[in-house]
Amino acid sequence: MPLKIAAKVDGDDVEYFDHAIRPQLDHALIEFVGEVNENEKDDFLGNAFAYLFPIDWPEPFGLTMVESMACGTPVVAMNCGSVPEVVTDGVTGFVCQTFGDFITSVPKVGGINRRACRDEAERRFSVPVMASAYEQIYRSLTPETAAA
Repeated sequence: MPLKIAAKVDGDDVEYFDHAIRPQLDHALIEFVGEVNENEKDDFLGNAFAYLFPIDWPEPFGLTMVESMACGTPVVAMNCGSVPEVVTDGVTGFVCQTFGDFITSVPKVGGINRRACRDEAERRFSVPVMASAYEQIYRSLTPETAAA
């Protein structure tokens, strides 16, 4: 299965990328496309079989997972940081405990309903839903509400 990798390589990281990463991408099925701009993102994510998120640090939110689900693309991610709060295991993708689980989950993505991914993203992370949740939090922190 082809693997397309979209990522920004910051100027400070170019030397490391060229020395340590780029040689590992030399495979007929791997394509490094570089940074994807906002105009290209929906097409890139929406046409993907899956969005792979092999995170190994406590990412506080992971907006790219939500963007993928909004495009109807299931997410395969390591159980780290916000992943289990964003991805509903078995519904919008897979939350993996080990890298072995990560690899074996990819073929299972075909069983995920892409419409369910989109619906879940809309239900939980749309602008009106997020704005309302923030407003509720802010209201709960005002002195008038705290004193009541």
